[in-house]
Amino acid sequence: MKLNFKSIDQPFSNKINIEGSTYLYFGGTAYLGIPQDQDFINLYIEGIKKFGLNNGTSRTNNIQLGIYDDAEKVAAARYGAEAALITSSGYLAAQLTVKALDRLGKVIYAPTAHPSLWLAENQTRNLIPFKAWERETIERINASEEKTWVLISNSMNNLIPEIYNFDFVKEISRDKNIILVVDDSHGIGVNNNGMGAIINLPKQENIENVVLASMAKALGVDAGIVLASNKIIHLLKNTNTFIGASPSTAAGLYAFMHAEEIYSKALNKLKENMLMFETALDLSWKYEWGFPVYLLGDVNFSQHLLQKQVLISSFPYPNPTDETLNRIVLSAWHEKEDIEKLIAAINF
Repeated sequence: MKLNFKSIDQPFSNKINIEGSTYLYFGGTAYLGIPQDQDFINLYIEGIKKFGLNNGTSRTNNIQLGIYDDAEKVAAARYGAEAALITSSGYLAAQLTVKALDRLGKVIYAPTAHPSLWLAENQTRNLIPFKAWERETIERINASEEKTWVLISNSMNNLIPEIYNFDFVKEISRDKNIILVVDDSHGIGVNNNGMGAIINLPKQENIENVVLASMAKALGVDAGIVLASNKIIHLLKNTNTFIGASPSTAAGLYAFMHAEEIYSKALNKLKENMLMFETALDLSWKYEWGFPVYLLGDVNFSQHLLQKQVLISSFPYPNPTDETLNRIVLSAWHEKEDIEKLIAAINF
């Protein structure tokens, strides 16, 4: 009998019950385990009591909830940005940003840029290795008479996984104006002690850094965020997309604002889980230090683990015809005994 994993009727957590059997679950993107963190849930409930379930009005309405501006100030300070903008989803944050900045200069997409960053629905993917793209981009910009360029990239390929370094942008001629747009949806809250990619981006006079992200992954809030200079945020807030869109739930932002200690505690637990698991891995595994995703090329690996009551992320990507990627994803909701059982299951 084939098990049905497409109609799960319970919240995701470290364990999932399916057809009478319990499986350890090592998938998804809830890296800090926030959807099951009772302290965060309590804050969310406080927010609902204070602000209600939702707010279906534009941010430009003449009557406003002050929490949206407050949350943006907290986010900017927490992640070391000059200013922030928060939307109802990561997809909206991405589309809002790329469509506004597209008008400012010539756009170049990095390999594996997420579809939410695309300007066109069926955009041609750049399939060259990231390092080759770096060199190609430097040469192309330096040889061009065009003055302003918009580089759009993920902060990492979370599927492989591979974290990108953007220091190559410093090799571009300083008479070029560079707007570097980085989608840090999988890094914010986790990498660099939770700060994400923003602290490692090149700081140079001719480079304008713009970080955007879904807050629905590590941060556990259904919202999107943009971190940038006052100038860029002012530009984005004056677009029709921002003006016309309803904001995210105020209760979620209330929880986000008051959850710094919760995030820190969860991140420390995640680090403990990663350290424990990584001591059991050999060189056949691919992973990045500080990021809780682990790739093994064995196509039969997920089926072996399934027999051991362990459920991992295993599906073809980016296209249904592509090779299946078998990945183990750790979370702060995993307990020590979960990691021990996982280690025992992979050592066959």
